[in-house]
Amino acid sequence: MLDIKFVRENPEEVKNNIRNKFQDGKLPLVDEVIELDKRNRSIKQEVEALRAERNKLSKQIGALMGQGKKEEAEEVKKQVTAQAQSLEDLSEEEKEVEEKLKKNMMVIPNIIDPSVPIGKDDSENVEIEKFGEPVVPDFEVPYHTEIMEKLNGIDLDSARKVAGNGFYYLMGDIARLHSSIISYARDFMIDKGFTYCIPPFMIRSDVVTGVMSFAEMDAMMYKIEGEDLYLIGTSEHSMIGKFIDTVNPEEKLPFTFTSYSPCFRKEKGAHGLEERGVYRIHQFEKQEMIVVCNPEDSKIWFDKLWQNTVELFRSLDIPVRTLECCSGDLADLKVKSIDVEAWSPRQKKYFEVGSCSNLGDAQARRLKIRVRSQNGNYFAHTLNNTVVAPPRMLIAFLENNLNADGSVNIPAALVPYMKKEKLIPNE
Repeated sequence: MLDIKFVRENPEEVKNNIRNKFQDGKLPLVDEVIELDKRNRSIKQEVEALRAERNKLSKQIGALMGQGKKEEAEEVKKQVTAQAQSLEDLSEEEKEVEEKLKKNMMVIPNIIDPSVPIGKDDSENVEIEKFGEPVVPDFEVPYHTEIMEKLNGIDLDSARKVAGNGFYYLMGDIARLHSSIISYARDFMIDKGFTYCIPPFMIRSDVVTGVMSFAEMDAMMYKIEGEDLYLIGTSEHSMIGKFIDTVNPEEKLPFTFTSYSPCFRKEKGAHGLEERGVYRIHQFEKQEMIVVCNPEDSKIWFDKLWQNTVELFRSLDIPVRTLECCSGDLADLKVKSIDVEAWSPRQKKYFEVGSCSNLGDAQARRLKIRVRSQNGNYFAHTLNNTVVAPPRMLIAFLENNLNADGSVNIPAALVPYMKKEKLIPNE
């Protein structure tokens, strides 16, 4: 959410930002917000003037009563009563105006960084850099579920009977591989100086609307029936919510966390063949990184975060590339975002395995996450990034470490967790 003062003083910049995100339908909101803000400030002035007048009249009543002028005092009391009704009416209008103002402000997108390329959707994202040499082996790479099945590692049919499409049973070495990757990612980030955390897996609605837009909320979140609780779509939601309505000493920043959680997502819409299996699912586990920092440090942390993901994937012998998300592909709260994509030997192309985002002060402003300094309080900046999100990450791992005989190599970094150097398919 933007600062109302910024919108008031820079309406054309806000409108141009909306155009750059190809959300022209939101353009009228800017003028509406400015008018609502103008009326809101006017109401506050009227209320202040009425209260000052009421206090003045109250003193007159006391003075008149002291002088025995009861009739005159009664006339002044009538004025006070009339003003009380006016105050009540204005207070009610003020509440309505502020609610509508906040609702509109929550929909206006954040100002994107000047470095963000302008484009309508993810097809116009821009490749930045490749890390590692993408290899296409001289044998056919099976679909990822086939690789897992040969290792007796997955059961989709039973999962459909138990929970429906978009769920899975991981078993044996594949389940162990899944847990090993999460554990390795956890330790990898701890070694980077991040504090390990396991957060609540459910959050209240005020946290949900604080960390994401209404559109994202509708597309992603599962609500617990009869409760003001939602299942988290990523641990970022809980971790940023941890700081709701806090004032944090400047000298304690930055806060750097790596958090584990299961994640639950609706994943609305139909998807293609390559997104079947365990690519796009309703339940998965993830290791995340979260940073709460000073505004001047957020660009530095942004680069550190996506570089951590690249380093981790390369340590597991998986080639990756980074993509700069264009304006139309950025969620409304994001200032800048980079996707990390892993190489798929089967598809002979890269696919997304993580996303690094700088949200500026958007989440902090919504959740009132402030920093106390010698010069007064200000809003923190928040960032998040995926470390690993199996089982999607398993697809990249299995395809890039697969041998012609169906066995799968275990990179040296993962051997201490798996206690073996190779996965062997069953005959």
